[in-house]
Amino acid sequence: MDAIVDAKCQKSGQQSGHRMLITPERVFYAGLLGRPRERCPGAFHVYVAIRDGLHLSTSEGRESHGELAVTMPNLRHTITSEYRSAICVAIEPESVPDGTLEAVARRLQGPDSHLFANRIRNAYATLAEMQHRDAIANAEFDTMCFGDALPQRVLDPRVVRAIGRIGRFSGEPVTAAGCAAEAGLSPSRFLHLFKEETGISFRSFRAWKRARHLLHFANQDINLAHLAQDIGYPDSTHFSHSIRRFYGLKPRAIFSGSRDLAIYRTGQERALT
Repeated sequence: MDAIVDAKCQKSGQQSGHRMLITPERVFYAGLLGRPRERCPGAFHVYVAIRDGLHLSTSEGRESHGELAVTMPNLRHTITSEYRSAICVAIEPESVPDGTLEAVARRLQGPDSHLFANRIRNAYATLAEMQHRDAIANAEFDTMCFGDALPQRVLDPRVVRAIGRIGRFSGEPVTAAGCAAEAGLSPSRFLHLFKEETGISFRSFRAWKRARHLLHFANQDINLAHLAQDIGYPDSTHFSHSIRRFYGLKPRAIFSGSRDLAIYRTGQERALT
């Protein structure tokens, strides 16, 4: 039955042109943005207009209009599109060294901004042709979108193991104490190491990854209360508030607007779902 549902979703997405590719450290989305409400995702975002323009406003007071907009991780912002659909490319900040995303933002918003917008629109067409591949590496993804591969951050193996545990979304909720014990560290030392390596607190990191995992199910007809429990939320209220904070939309609105979205998963992400 799941295979039949997936096939219907893929066909619907192909017809609408709405697609999302999810890898462990990247997302490429082309579809509806939803109603313009403030959002605060944990990843670096590049928004590109499919047609017409985009309007961006941030909590820092920045206002911009054009065919490409960039936001740093954990920055509250509102994005609207003059056309009903837009493209969004997301990069997980722990996947690249410090300073990389700032450098990418400067390039994308510089004099070659129009060229980067066209490149990402071309990547949308390319990814549609690659949709049945088993995997796409970060380097290949980045080259398609930005012209070259971004450097890869090398993390402490103990933090890598903790990130792997967070990303499995099965069994008991992952705790800092459990990760610390596995790493052979005290909880306070582990929390310090985790933030030092990733640039974000363990709790904030876990909250974002939990909300990110929701994307895998966005085009499915699924009981949201059961989904919230399955991916680690203590209750439906917490689930709704968290998703709205990160995405600017309630879970039900995300699912309603994603019925014609084709979702493709690669690498570890395929195994997680």
